Amino acid sequence: VQLQASGGGLVQAGGSLRLSCTASGLTFSRYQMGWFRQTPGKEREFVAAISRSGGSTYYVDSVKGRFTISRDNAKNTVYLQMNSLKPEDTAVYYCAADQIASVFQVVVKMGADQYDYWGQGTQVTVSS
Repeated sequence: VQLQASGGGLVQAGGSLRLSCTASGLTFSRYQMGWFRQTPGKEREFVAAISRSGGSTYYVDSVKGRFTISRDNAKNTVYLQMNSLKPEDTAVYYCAADQIASVFQVVVKMGADQYDYWGQGTQVTVSS
């Protein structure tokens, strides 16, 4: 199983980035997908999750209204559209896959140890 994340970079505060994560080696539609982020010395922080069908999403309060998670099951890809970026959004962003029975509703899992597979991470840096 591989999760390949991309799309990170350097952006000014107020700008936007779109992260992508393409999965291989698994049946993508059987997995709820999530995005996490991590800064040096801190634990990996949950950011957003999306149900297997793509119809249900969940966000941590700090990104609500600014970030949008979506998925394309035909392309085995999950996205994170990040708008109105702030310096405190600077982190390495990771995608994660969680095999789960629920198809239409997100099962809220905010612990990194609750996910089965992880991507390699992509750096997002927001300058002030």
